Amino acid sequence: MALSLAGKVVFVTGASAGIGAGCARAFADLGARLLLLARRGERLEALAPELRDLGAADVHWVAADVRDFDAVAAAHASLPPAWQEVEVLVNNAGLSRGLDPLQEGELEDWNEMIDTNVKGLLHVDRVFLPGMVKRGRGTVVHIGSIAGRQAYPGGNVYCGTKYAVRGITEGLRLDLLGTGVRVVSVDPGLLRSEFSLVGAVPDGD
Repeated sequence: MALSLAGKVVFVTGASAGIGAGCARAFADLGARLLLLARRGERLEALAPELRDLGAADVHWVAADVRDFDAVAAAHASLPPAWQEVEVLVNNAGLSRGLDPLQEGELEDWNEMIDTNVKGLLHVDRVFLPGMVKRGRGTVVHIGSIAGRQAYPGGNVYCGTKYAVRGITEGLRLDLLGTGVRVVSVDPGLLRSEFSLVGAVPDGD
C-alpha cells in the first residue's frame, strides 16, 4: 500500500517554474502540505492559490537562493516547528548556462552552475537532513538529468554537475543506511519547460 502524503510536509526547491512547479502541483493533488523555496518569491506567492485549489492542505513559501548556505539555514530556522517536519524533500533547484565548448567557456557561467546544481543541492540536504534522520523517516528526491548519464555537445560543465548529483545520491544512500530515510534520484530528459524553451533561464530557480 502506498504511503499517504495527505497532510504531510513536502518540501520542493526551485518550485517557481518548470519541474519544481510541476512537482508542487502533483503533490498538491495528493493533499500534501507544501513547503516551497525559490529565489523568485513573487512566483511562489502567485502559485500558492492554484496549489490550494488543486488540493494542497496548506502552502508555505520562502524566498531564498540555494547557493547561499546561510540563507538556506535561516529559512529553515524561520519555519514553525510543524513545517520543519519534512516527509519528502524534492531537491530540484538547478540551471544551465551557455553552450560554449569548454575551451571557450565563461567562468561566471561555470560558477553559477556548480554553485546552484551541486553546492546548492548539498546546502539544502545538509540543513534539512538532520531533522529527517532524527525522526527516522522521510524520502529525499534529487532531481538529476539524463545529462548526468550522457553528455551532449556544449553541455560540458552542466553535464558534469548532473554527473555529480548522481555521485552524491549514491554516496548519500550509503550514509543513510539504517536511518529510515531513503534517497532516490530522478533523471528527466528533455521537457517542455521554461528551462528548455528559454535556454539559459533557470528551471524553477
